[in-house]
Amino acid sequence: MSTTAARPASDASPAPSSRPGREHRHDVDLLRLVASCTVILSHVAAAFIKAVDGQEENGPAAYWVGMTGDSAGSYAVPVFFAIAGWAVLVGAPPRDSRGLWRRVTRNVTPLALWTVAYLAWAWLRDTNDAPVTELAVDSLFGSIEPAYHLWFMYAYIPVVVLLAFVALVKTGSRPWATGAALVAVACLPTALTTFAEVTGRDALSTGWGFSPYAVVYAVGGALVLSMPQRLPARYRRPLFAVAPAAAAGILWYHTQIHYVIPNAHLFVAVLTLAVLLLVCRIRVPERWRPRLSRLAGAAMGAYMVHVLFVEELVRPLIPTDASLPVTLGAFLCLLPVTIALSYAASLLWGRFGLRRILG
Repeated sequence: MSTTAARPASDASPAPSSRPGREHRHDVDLLRLVASCTVILSHVAAAFIKAVDGQEENGPAAYWVGMTGDSAGSYAVPVFFAIAGWAVLVGAPPRDSRGLWRRVTRNVTPLALWTVAYLAWAWLRDTNDAPVTELAVDSLFGSIEPAYHLWFMYAYIPVVVLLAFVALVKTGSRPWATGAALVAVACLPTALTTFAEVTGRDALSTGWGFSPYAVVYAVGGALVLSMPQRLPARYRRPLFAVAPAAAAGILWYHTQIHYVIPNAHLFVAVLTLAVLLLVCRIRVPERWRPRLSRLAGAAMGAYMVHVLFVEELVRPLIPTDASLPVTLGAFLCLLPVTIALSYAASLLWGRFGLRRILG
């Protein structure tokens, strides 16, 4: 997970510890960093799967390396929803509508700019079948190729707004404009269908909406991450077996039932809960905290840019007919390089003060 969030990086950012009554959660920084790197892992692994057209007979080693990596990273998107829920409901709830819309702007601006960037990149490379103008229109309603990873933002932003709306109403505010925006998002799918029926045009699909699983992960994440203390060791130890077992179940589903497993699946939920409980309230050593905070702050930018490296660096170098050791070695080399380049790019534009517009 923006990847990824919220925003994956910005909405989950806790307020500085100097503000009264609010602590800086370094464990949440760690969780955001882990989830961000895991999103990159999943997309690198997915590139291996795509290189053999998702068929084992086209390259068994690439198929199994890709499926295993993608299965292990299935918790990343739910974790970003969990961080967002904690941030909005517990860590840094909005104080008024103005604060809520500043948060929305911090997500929508990078989404819009990176969509334009990916459209321009695809146009220059002449890699899309559809005209760029048609893709630009489609991008107003949902993710498009080659910015396929940005689908998350279309689901993430409405959930953040919905939870913030509830939090504001609970405090006695009356955010009418926010409520109207939520109604518009809720009615958008039927409005597009009605427009298509009236005009005779093809119906546009939309990625904007409130998926039940996303809301559940967000609220459940707020519950888990608001625990005052770390889970006792006697309860943590079994999770080191539960998490791999859930990942193995996801791998079975991917290879025997259907690829990709829904985020709402029980196996994904179990793996997500295990990761949250293992990381929640973990103590981060003092000397690591400044660097961890910087990297966590760059998570959204890395999420936004990493697909460029996956497509231009990883995909051409995937061995589709090599042995398992060679293919696994290629994966283990390409993954850290992709993570390093993505974070280096994000940290670079962060130095130039471009974090708010590029993520």
